[in-house]
Amino acid sequence: MVTLDEATVARLKTQGERFEILIDPEKALKFREGEASDDFLVTNYIFKDARKGEKASEETLKKVFNTTDVLEISKIILKKGEFLYTAEQRKKMLEEKKRAIITLLSRGIDPRTGYPHPPKRIEDALEKARVHIDPSKGAQEQIEGILKKIRPILPIKFETREIAVKIPPEYSSKAYGSLKHRYTVLKEEWKKSGTLYLLVSLPAGLQDAFYEDLNSLTKGEAETKLVERK
Repeated sequence: MVTLDEATVARLKTQGERFEILIDPEKALKFREGEASDDFLVTNYIFKDARKGEKASEETLKKVFNTTDVLEISKIILKKGEFLYTAEQRKKMLEEKKRAIITLLSRGIDPRTGYPHPPKRIEDALEKARVHIDPSKGAQEQIEGILKKIRPILPIKFETREIAVKIPPEYSSKAYGSLKHRYTVLKEEWKKSGTLYLLVSLPAGLQDAFYEDLNSLTKGEAETKLVERK
């Protein structure tokens, strides 16, 4: 467990009151991300102001949370309140969110060439456009705003491809499970022989990755055809 000096604060403002708890930042972050954990508290108190050491009264806790159980109230504060990340946590989250955003953007294509932009080119465009990435928000919910900033620097277009696939019987079961997990299967047809026909939809930027996956799953024996939509 961390010391009081290493602890950070989580706080919740509700019903005109402020509640704070002192927490182990690493364990609290794991709890906030969904990991079952009850040992994130550094002190077993609910504060009005942790810095001043002012504790919330049992009467106030009962009125706002309908309980005086410190752990249960602390879980509510962590889930609904503000979490003050350490500099190291924030840096790590920022890098992870940046990678996730680059992955999403690489699903688009350069309209001039029809091919996806390399990740390094996308990263350079993010820096050149001075894009602000919010580590506390999901990658998908930030994409629209990011696209507006980088499109003058990096032309990018999102298209969908539909690919018809024929998979030989000896690979069909294994390939089906893997492909359905990674891509959108619009249609499927199983023949008595075990041969599998699929119609798969995917972002244009993932087309090359799809062919690589398919070749790996079928040792290059699958047949494909790009479906042109008029």
